[in-house]
Amino acid sequence: MTDSARIYIVDDDRAIRWVLERTLACPDLEVESFERAETAFEAIARQPPDVLVTDIRMPGVDGLDLMARTRERYPELPVIVMTAHSDLDSAVASYQGGAFEYLPKPFDVDDALALVRRAVAHARERKAPLDIPESLTTEIIGEAPAMQEVFRAIGRLSQSHITVMINGESGTGKERVAQALHQHSPRSRAPFIALNMAAIPKDLMESELFGHEKGAFTGATSQRRGRFEQADGGTLFLDEIGDMPAETQTRLLRVLADGEFYRVGGHTPVKVDVRIIAATHQHLESLVEDGRFREDLFHRLNVIRVHLPRLSERREDIPRLAHHFLAEASRELSTESKVLTRDAEMHLASLPWPGNVRQLENTCRWLTVMASGREILIDDLPPELRDISQDAGYADDWRGAFRGWADQALAAGHTHLLEQAVPDFERILIETALKHTGGRKGEAAELLGWGRNTLTRKLKTLLPALADGD
Repeated sequence: MTDSARIYIVDDDRAIRWVLERTLACPDLEVESFERAETAFEAIARQPPDVLVTDIRMPGVDGLDLMARTRERYPELPVIVMTAHSDLDSAVASYQGGAFEYLPKPFDVDDALALVRRAVAHARERKAPLDIPESLTTEIIGEAPAMQEVFRAIGRLSQSHITVMINGESGTGKERVAQALHQHSPRSRAPFIALNMAAIPKDLMESELFGHEKGAFTGATSQRRGRFEQADGGTLFLDEIGDMPAETQTRLLRVLADGEFYRVGGHTPVKVDVRIIAATHQHLESLVEDGRFREDLFHRLNVIRVHLPRLSERREDIPRLAHHFLAEASRELSTESKVLTRDAEMHLASLPWPGNVRQLENTCRWLTVMASGREILIDDLPPELRDISQDAGYADDWRGAFRGWADQALAAGHTHLLEQAVPDFERILIETALKHTGGRKGEAAELLGWGRNTLTRKLKTLLPALADGD
């Protein structure tokens, strides 16, 4: 039968050979078994199989040696390694030797059959031409309308030194956008310095930003330049600006107003020329109302606002992003780039992704290490993604979908959910109402049950690009 796959089994245990011969006795599989690795290698040299299944511990040449010798001649051949010694060393040795999969004894015969079929599919896929998108070097990937708006904003700001505020949930790619704004600005040859406010202890924040003089405090054994000085002539990216302490906010406001500051413990002013790009996942207007963020500093930073959508709001970008991150991970780990099956691609595109682009990137890195074959199936995905039930009711019940998002966000460790959800909720309603009225704001305000002035105020805050005009 021309379409049948050839399977070689190597095990010195006659009972195991017998069980596998009968388990794999299928019309599309041709099975041949061997008691010793030396005999198996001679057969492989004459006619290589599609899949090799071998025990590790055997008299004479063991399974790992057989796999190494086989892969020297046939590096594409998938090898399934069996062992009754289900320990970490055996598993690690198997994978380091290039095993397709590790099968501990005793095994379920149905699992063994399924694994062999996966290996067969992997072997055939390796022989097929690989179709990977050619362009994977774009700074920021995004064909969704919301991302095109971001690209337009970067283009409009390309010759500007103006301060920019980037809004978006954690993991949406705010630092990448900040880097793009810097790279496409007149400051591109100068430094881009990034600092995450949430990652710096409060008592070290001022020293981190403005530097310190020798002897300014215990442990300050020498003068240190802060991030402002490091970024002189370039761009300083202040991530999670909403977490900046009140006293640091005051000092930052003075720097923005005067263009100079004092190092901690210093008496001589330091002048700098720095463009500020700030970012936050929080609703700064709420922080201002609560007295947790200075209103005058907010207005200094909120000159131009760029909003980054959640990954779930740009699902059409997920396949391209996944291809890009898989290729990136393969370069980092010096391994072959893996590809998604169509089913796996569609499944990924349907997930809620509470961790946004960062979660997808980490998933692709995990798959590069953990997926058995070159082709990624749904079964290769991490259990927490593979087992998410896709509740069909969510599509028709926005409350259910919203509840699902909240569950996922809280499970991922997110906080301040109202500060994220309320602005997005209002933004979606405004965009939809304007769509239904053809952009007529008076009619949109009436549809929403707001006054015209309320809609105008909300537009300035949530959708500044739509604030001007009727």
